Parts: sequence; structure tokens; C-alpha cells
Amino acid sequence: MKMAINLLPWRQAQRERRTRQYYVAVAVMLLVGVVIGLLISQFYQLKLAAQQQRNALISSHIERLHADIDSVSRVERDAARLNEQIAVFQALQSTRTDTVHLFNNVANSVVSGVVYQRLSRSDNSISATAVAGSARQVSEQLRRIAALSGLGVPVLSALESEQDGAGRVFHFDVEQAAL
Repeated sequence: MKMAINLLPWRQAQRERRTRQYYVAVAVMLLVGVVIGLLISQFYQLKLAAQQQRNALISSHIERLHADIDSVSRVERDAARLNEQIAVFQALQSTRTDTVHLFNNVANSVVSGVVYQRLSRSDNSISATAVAGSARQVSEQLRRIAALSGLGVPVLSALESEQDGAGRVFHFDVEQAAL
């Protein structure tokens, strides 16, 4: 006689136990994976928030630097404008004494009988209008102007003769370039 032992229910129970253990292990691994994923996500969120704070700080510093650069640019433009004005003032200051000396020299060279009606200076050009009683006085006045130092040769641009009650009157304009 042979004995027959039926191991089928025992194997079935063993298989179900292993299947349950497998599903529990999968569920635990899934839970551990989700927890690790959440921890990693939280870590990256903290890193992202810290980086955003650093970026905001850098952006605020950049804005302040741009404001400083704009103010420096304004100061440089103002300084350039002031330098231009100073150069103009210095040029005017240096030519002021030259003009006074020139007009003093012209006034000292006036021939008796010649009366200046207008005397003006524009850059390097001197223009004069005068009245003289005779042609000799006109030519003498032109010679004296030509003899002044720092001046070129005068050019007679107009000579008019008018009849008035006392005799002939000469009008002349002299254009002259200063050297």
C-alpha cells in the first residue's frame, strides 16, 4: 500500500502567502518611492526658492547699478556742458582784452577832422564807418589804420561824397581782418 499525501492545500497556502508578501513589498516600495519623490521635490522647491531670492537680490542690485550709471551719465553730460561753457567764457575773456586794445589803438589813430560813426568787430573782421572833411583825411586815416600792429591792410569798401552846406563830406567803410 502506498500512502498518498496531498500537499496541494499547503502549496496553495504558501503561494498565497508569497503573493501577499509580494504585493505588500510592492506597496511598501511604492510608498517609499512616493515618500522619496516628495522629499526630493521638497528639496528642489527649497533650492528653487533660495535661488529665486538670490535672483531677486541680484536684480535689485542691477536696478540700483543702472540708476547709478544713469546718474553718472547725467553728471558726465553736465560736466561736458560746463566744460564747453568754461571754454566759451575763457575764449571771451581772452578776446575781451584784445578787443579793448584794438579799439584803443584805433581811437588813438584818429586823424583830426575824421569822425567815426560806427566801429564794430566780428570774429577777425573789423568794420568802420566814418565821416571825413576831405580825401586827404580819408587817405591819412587809412594809412594810420594800416600802421597799427596786429592788423592787416584796410580795404576801402565805399566812399561817398555828399554836398552839405559846409562843403564836401566823405563817408567810408573799412573792412579789415585782424592778424
